[in-house]
Amino acid sequence: MQITITKSDKLKQRPDDSNLGFGSIFTDHMFNMDYNPEEGWHNPRIEPYSNIIMDPATMVLHYGQSIFEGLKAFKTNSGIIRLFRPTDNFKRLNISARALCIPKVDEDFICFALKQLLNIEKDWVPNAKETSLYIRPTIIAMDPFLGVRASNTYRLFIILSPVGAYYKEGFNPIKIWVTKNHVRAVNGGLGNVKTAGNYAASLYAGEEARKNGYTQVLWLDGIEHKYVEEVGSMNIFFVIDDEIITPGLSGSILPGITRDSVISLAKMWDLKITERKIGIDELVDAHESGKLQDIFGSGTAAVISPVGEIKYGKKVLTINNGKVGTMADKFYKAITDIQYGRAEDPLGWIEEVII
Repeated sequence: MQITITKSDKLKQRPDDSNLGFGSIFTDHMFNMDYNPEEGWHNPRIEPYSNIIMDPATMVLHYGQSIFEGLKAFKTNSGIIRLFRPTDNFKRLNISARALCIPKVDEDFICFALKQLLNIEKDWVPNAKETSLYIRPTIIAMDPFLGVRASNTYRLFIILSPVGAYYKEGFNPIKIWVTKNHVRAVNGGLGNVKTAGNYAASLYAGEEARKNGYTQVLWLDGIEHKYVEEVGSMNIFFVIDDEIITPGLSGSILPGITRDSVISLAKMWDLKITERKIGIDELVDAHESGKLQDIFGSGTAAVISPVGEIKYGKKVLTINNGKVGTMADKFYKAITDIQYGRAEDPLGWIEEVII
């Protein structure tokens, strides 16, 4: 397919790179593509960032048939723009598409389209330390129809946003709160899919956590309410007695790409790392016995997020005296050094955007 390009005749003022937040500023252009049963995916185009006009009966508004991805573009000291594991993001987009009855996309073509968009928006990739250009590919159901079924028409779009740290704490320990009264997902549901409803299910408990002074929710399993699963926007890792432990992918946990990066690096470094069920009571016992050495989350937005405190009922677990742990720091430095070109890429994760 040939991508048509329409340049904006009114460019936005770029923000100060040293004072970026997360997810509130968007670039001048976006990528769009449509689907219908007769033509398949068609009409790929890069055009000025604009509103999507839709009928009030558009199915995504009523039945939540929506999937998305999140990845980043990074600028090296020499000005080269790099993507981190983009093909893995588009593979996962198709896994989500299958779960939501959405037609799959050509992963190579979408990756090519993204690079074309980045070529146009290259000046939006920020230069300040630890900043990046966040990339949000999304597919939504577009049929104007009230009735529960899969849509016949879809819109795929990619928007870009220059960002700084995801959490206001930056790379400093956050506090997380274990909810006993809410569940996010169960095996056989959509917990392992990047779909809008998956995140909508986390909002109420997330607001409760923030009201109590905590940054994120640590979810327990939806059946027995005793096994740790993930944090609101991250996978989670624990270091207990020199063993790195992360909950196994049980069907209700998102298979994070940064999670996989941590596991891959740990194996390359010959560290002991285990994917298994871990109960909240085991975590409390490890803390009380002094064996709990470190906790950190992993995700595209924050990369690695150290955890300094967990509240579970009346128990408050302070991790590593509220300071950044050794393992959190090690993985954060290793992954970001690869992303920004400060270190070699031993596992072939980087794709450069040719400008």
